[in-house]
Amino acid sequence: MLRTVFQYITAAMVALLLLTTGSFAQATRTWVSGVGDDVNPCSRTAPCKTYAGAISKTAAGGEINNIDVGGFGTVTITKSISIVAAAGTPSVLATGTNGIIVNVAATDRVVLDGLDIEGAGTGLNGVRMIGAGNLLIRNSSIRNFRAGTGFGVDVQGTNARVVIDNVLLTANIGGVNMKPLSGANSILMQDSFLDANVTFSAKVDGVASLILNRSTLSGSPAALTIVNGGAVVSYGNNLLRGTGVPTQTLPLQ
Repeated sequence: MLRTVFQYITAAMVALLLLTTGSFAQATRTWVSGVGDDVNPCSRTAPCKTYAGAISKTAAGGEINNIDVGGFGTVTITKSISIVAAAGTPSVLATGTNGIIVNVAATDRVVLDGLDIEGAGTGLNGVRMIGAGNLLIRNSSIRNFRAGTGFGVDVQGTNARVVIDNVLLTANIGGVNMKPLSGANSILMQDSFLDANVTFSAKVDGVASLILNRSTLSGSPAALTIVNGGAVVSYGNNLLRGTGVPTQTLPLQ
């Protein structure tokens, strides 16, 4: 009898442990802190240390927030997720590597909001989109990616759609690079400042489109590099300093 009761208690404890672990993995909102620990459940009172630690415990379609200022590490995103923080408080230091890689399916949506992504001169790419789906980058800065390809934002997706809103891209080898693998890739960039990138502010290589609205592209030898059938559409309210002109200019409506 005692053995049977013990077996029931043990089974109940195991079930509770599995349920608790599962709930950590499926949290809709998780948290990171400069003094957190990735063994934590990433809750508000027990935050994780890095984005990589938090993303494994955040459900698809969920959100990661930061509690305080800190360096939260590089991360690869393979599902719908939002990383949202007050502008400039969370840092991603990517020395010798990519800052954030986004490799998601066509139906997925990713938001990166309020991030300070630093390459420290040895970073490869700030944000690299190699999947499909939708990516929004806003209220962020991406700088000092000057190793390898050294792009601030690199879009090499398949039918990918990227929105860059209120983003500073500076001191990279190239600001925004777009070279689609296949399909109708597109970037909408608005209210953004691309300055002092070594070779170009923005490049479209291949059948893809970049739409510019209220943005400044300056301080580089080429404002725009357009090759192999690429298209750049401007609404005529952008400041372009350097070589290259849009393939089409549309009136504001």
